[in-house]
Amino acid sequence: MEGMIERCALRRDYAISRVIKGGWQLSDGHSKTLSSDPVADMFAFVERGIDTFDCADIYTGVEAMIGEFVAANNKRSSPYPIRIHTKYVPDYDQLGNLRKQDVEAIIDRSLLRLKKERLDMVQFHWWNYAAPGVLEAAVWLKELQQSGKIELLSTTNFNTEKTREILDAGVELATSQVQYSLLDPRPEKALLKLCADRNMHLLCYGTLAGGFLSEQWLGKPEPSSFDNRSLIKYKLMIDEIGGWELFQSLLQTLNLIATKHAVTIASVASNWVLEQSQVAAVIIGSRNAAHVDRYKEVFDLQMDAHDRDAITTIKAQMSIPPEDVFDLERDKSGPHGSIMKYNLNAE
Repeated sequence: MEGMIERCALRRDYAISRVIKGGWQLSDGHSKTLSSDPVADMFAFVERGIDTFDCADIYTGVEAMIGEFVAANNKRSSPYPIRIHTKYVPDYDQLGNLRKQDVEAIIDRSLLRLKKERLDMVQFHWWNYAAPGVLEAAVWLKELQQSGKIELLSTTNFNTEKTREILDAGVELATSQVQYSLLDPRPEKALLKLCADRNMHLLCYGTLAGGFLSEQWLGKPEPSSFDNRSLIKYKLMIDEIGGWELFQSLLQTLNLIATKHAVTIASVASNWVLEQSQVAAVIIGSRNAAHVDRYKEVFDLQMDAHDRDAITTIKAQMSIPPEDVFDLERDKSGPHGSIMKYNLNAE
């Protein structure tokens, strides 16, 4: 590997690349623009130092796709050391009625799909806090960890209060995967401090807001429709922070910094998130390996005080949702929650 990507140690014997290849964009029905050879693309990422992959039990087809990559890697004379992070996302309609065997069945299915004897990391999600059983499910995951089926436990899209409750129940969490970007600073409310206090890191998705934080949208009129759910999701965040005009001001600020350092807007946006306290990695949603070489500049970029001040100034003009992490999305009747798919684990 070329070693161009920084690494972060989550635990003494567990390090990851600070750029993680995401899997949501590869799921069936997510986008029309997919790779013709996803396994070859995964090797292209690993060869450039991006050796950590994110997926989920509910990303239709993705665990099996990554399992093909794991099998191909295992056949190499010198296999690459890779980390695969998946998720446990019980169906919305099953919440409140879960049994330990239900949890174990999904974990066993992920092991089978990923062709692993032990899952590197399982990130736990819970749709509805009003439904009972969240702490019980977290403890069952801990018991599966103790039995050797899981190495690290984490959460995804938990707010600060519920994350603390799981920790206080005796479940050690290595990370929290949350949306965090210049368009979504909600982790700064309280979650960052909790992570600092409890030896946790953040794994951040949405860093580029589905591609909105790029030259592609600089100076463009406000769009009215999209071809994938990712853009719908992140356009809602643009509306939350103050609308299209303010978003364009942010892009202009980032573009000035990018031009000054001869990098892309995406690299500036990613670099900013990686500089924040407790952030271990950003999850990038590349559908293929076409731009894999560009991630080197994220770490080559050295922003100065003037650059950071410019970002702070424009960021101060944005409205921040009063809710904590993912609380907007947790409302099924609201615009953020209504675009979610809730029962993808049903067989």
